[in-house]
Amino acid sequence: MAEAILGSLDVIKKVRVSDDGISIAEEQLLKTRLPMEIDSGAAVENLATAEDWRKALSRVVPAVVVLRTTACRAFDTEPAGSGYATGFIVDKKRGIILTNRHVVKPGPIVAEAVFLNREEIPVHPLYRDPVHDFGFLHFDPGAVQFLEYEEIPFAPEAASVGLEIRVVGNDSGEKVSILSGTIARLDRDAPPYKRDGYNDFNTFYMQVVRALKFFQEDILESSLSKNSWQPVHIPRGTLQMTLMHKGFDETRRLGLKRETEQMVRQASPSTETGMLVVDSVVPGGPSHKLLEPGDVLVLVNGEVVTQFLRLEVLLDDNVGKHIDIELERGGATITVTLLIQDLHSITPNFFLEVSGGVVHPLSYQQARNFRFTCGLVYVADPGYMLSRAGVPKHAIIKKLAGEETSVLDDFIAVYSKLSRGARVPLEFLTYVDRHRSKSVLVTVDRHEWYAPPQLYVRDDSTGLWNVKPAISTTSAFSLSLFGSSNGEQQQLLSTYDNISTKEGSTVSVVNGVEKSCEGEATGSSGESVQASDAPIIESETKRRRVNNLLGGDGLANTDGTSDHFEHNIADNEVAEETVTIPASSASTAEHVIEPTLVMMEVHIPPSAMLDGVHAQHFFGTGVIVHHSQSLGLVAVDRNTVAISVSDVMLSFAAYPIEIPAEVVFLHPVHNFALVAYDPAALGSAGAAAVRAATLLSEPPLSRGDAVYLVGLNRSLQATSRKSVVTNPSVALNVGAADCPRYRAMNMEVIEVDTDFGHSFSGVLADELGRVQALWASFSTQVFCTL
Repeated sequence: MAEAILGSLDVIKKVRVSDDGISIAEEQLLKTRLPMEIDSGAAVENLATAEDWRKALSRVVPAVVVLRTTACRAFDTEPAGSGYATGFIVDKKRGIILTNRHVVKPGPIVAEAVFLNREEIPVHPLYRDPVHDFGFLHFDPGAVQFLEYEEIPFAPEAASVGLEIRVVGNDSGEKVSILSGTIARLDRDAPPYKRDGYNDFNTFYMQVVRALKFFQEDILESSLSKNSWQPVHIPRGTLQMTLMHKGFDETRRLGLKRETEQMVRQASPSTETGMLVVDSVVPGGPSHKLLEPGDVLVLVNGEVVTQFLRLEVLLDDNVGKHIDIELERGGATITVTLLIQDLHSITPNFFLEVSGGVVHPLSYQQARNFRFTCGLVYVADPGYMLSRAGVPKHAIIKKLAGEETSVLDDFIAVYSKLSRGARVPLEFLTYVDRHRSKSVLVTVDRHEWYAPPQLYVRDDSTGLWNVKPAISTTSAFSLSLFGSSNGEQQQLLSTYDNISTKEGSTVSVVNGVEKSCEGEATGSSGESVQASDAPIIESETKRRRVNNLLGGDGLANTDGTSDHFEHNIADNEVAEETVTIPASSASTAEHVIEPTLVMMEVHIPPSAMLDGVHAQHFFGTGVIVHHSQSLGLVAVDRNTVAISVSDVMLSFAAYPIEIPAEVVFLHPVHNFALVAYDPAALGSAGAAAVRAATLLSEPPLSRGDAVYLVGLNRSLQATSRKSVVTNPSVALNVGAADCPRYRAMNMEVIEVDTDFGHSFSGVLADELGRVQALWASFSTQVFCTL
């Protein structure tokens, strides 16, 4: 909450706020009556009455506004999200609101100010400080039509220990609240907020108000007219070091010489109790390898500097110039010359959006937190492509496709060379394990789930972010994005027009389990399904999403049987513990079925989390029902493939390879889907090793029939177990879930005498390896009682 701190009312009641703000004479009165530091004669009596407070607050409260902000993208230290905050008007004519930096945010936001009378006015970011926790928002003063309000002047010199104050703000965006209190300290260290987020430093927390006073004198008296809006640039210098204010007793333990302490005390106010000490240095910065933690600053350009504010003034006034610093290190006097760096140059104002993720140069704030060099390729939000590969938030990308990516331009250059669907290695670091690089395999988005990579750049003259393509239209990525010809598309459509099932074919499913929206799992133990299959209804949209690598010939049976097919799924959740079922002695069914099974990994982009989708990552086992030179089809249940907007990868039990696949059909009622793959991607050896299952639809299973469950575990190892059918026709009843999702209806299941569990799946086959049913999963919801 941004806080409006009011001075003692025995002085405030004598202050008159005109249309142009507080007068110089009245400001001097505040400085005289309420000194910043305490001395023998600085005790201020709180003589204000309740009426005095009422009059003062009646002028202040209308200038305090509720800010509703929404961060559209994660950026730098701030995640995407929305919230409420407090701001107060500091310039009535120009329409300037003061608030916190984490409210203005370094990234793109949409915000509005709600005034006391509930008028809502759009506001835009005007300035956010790279280090300290303050920023300014701009609004159109002419848009406020029904409220008379004043501006709140700055008077940091009025603060003193023991001063009674009123804190005016809002209660979680609801109404204005007023709290009373007393100033206890003026030199509190900036508190650490987050290890991997925004932190204020190199200041006292009352010192933030001083910095605003400096801002007011140098910026608010600029050429801004009443209704104009011009970009604000405040010179800010840095040495990329963090300082702490230590008492003289501590500096002596760090090796400060007695004569140096005496000199500093004589040159400083009598109230000075310590000196500035180096706490940390950012690698690659101006201070790197020249300053060390524990160094005590003595002189800056020949001037004794013991306070943060004076040091910041010297740095801000000498950006791009060299500065001489005399310090003491372990009792030895050392003089170093450092180049003052522009703080804005290491505070990013642009980002790359790729596959729903946000990547930009590492800022000074995060470089200080993580002890990395500024400007490295930083992942503010991994989005879909990077999170799918296991790249976490706050990662530093070092290499992509084997090439160094030291800056964002390098990353964009390498990415533009990749084609859609390419799988390339990516190397990254994290601050929690900074000395060990991690390598993952990234799959470049081969669909159009997200827009092509775009570059967003902040325009401080409008407060908006301008967008432009990050990759040239002649790059390999862009060409692969639109490279499919009309002839190829027509061939694909012709292929899938031939996919159909005959009347009377059945789908049998046994004992499926899957986690619900609340994270609980349940299942119909010992159940299987037999139901009449309706004709498959093709969709133009679904067919057009098929990979253009697939062949264009029609569907043909490979085993001479009817078009009956059956599907199977393993456990659908990534975190589910794998349960290994003991295999029988190398059954014939196991050897026959193994080449027809595939392990399927399904990723759903966050942008496609529609009704019926309760997770983004699924695993399941499918069975190959068709395999030819030009087309392969895998049957699987709809707990593994919930929607067609999915990225599917197939791992074959018969051959060690992983290839992409496409969802070509989802049954609208029954619990099965068809996934197509390109047999050419297997190679000649793989295509020869893989085959389609022999489907045995007649005679149907009956009570007492012996069956073998043959399936894959997560290690792609086939195993089998024998069981007996106990009931061939049990009605399936799947309850409705609170979260809308696919629900199988009008189906029957069969029971077997063995509970195979729900972390293992496969097909039910006879002793010759002919598929009779499959072990599938149904989505159910369990309500837990705490």
